[in-house]
Amino acid sequence: MFDILFLADFSVIKPEPGLIVWTTIIFVLFWVLIGKFGFKPISNALKEREDDIQSALDEAKKAREEMSNLKAENDKLLAKAQEERSMIIKEAKDSKAAIISEAKDKASAEAKRIVETAKVEIENQRKAAMVELKNQLGTIALDIAEQVIKKELKGDKAQEAFANSLVDDMKL
Repeated sequence: MFDILFLADFSVIKPEPGLIVWTTIIFVLFWVLIGKFGFKPISNALKEREDDIQSALDEAKKAREEMSNLKAENDKLLAKAQEERSMIIKEAKDSKAAIISEAKDKASAEAKRIVETAKVEIENQRKAAMVELKNQLGTIALDIAEQVIKKELKGDKAQEAFANSLVDDMKL
């Protein structure tokens, strides 16, 4: 019953000195125990977390720098590739022009050679035709002369004798 009275008489507003002493001792003891076993691990965990966050930030910054370096290198490679592409296209156009020019020159030279060959051939055929014509004209003239001579020789005995003497002189 005394306990009940003690609790009934208890007031937070006017604490007793013994209660203050014990509360202070328990609080200090609790604070020391929590400081030794609770604050250090919490502090270490916070410090470790801070270090992890800082290292993650440093790695992110490093990754950003590497990405910007890679982007710069990529831009350089792209510019170089575009430059090489334009050079290749220019070389291809130049080669095309050179090949076309060379083909035109060869075609022109071949055409000239064919024309010259044709002219020579035409001249040779013309000369051959002239020789053939002369031969035919000579043959025709001989035929005509032969017929004229036959007609002349038919009636005249003196001409026959002259012709026979010429044949004898030739001795074929």
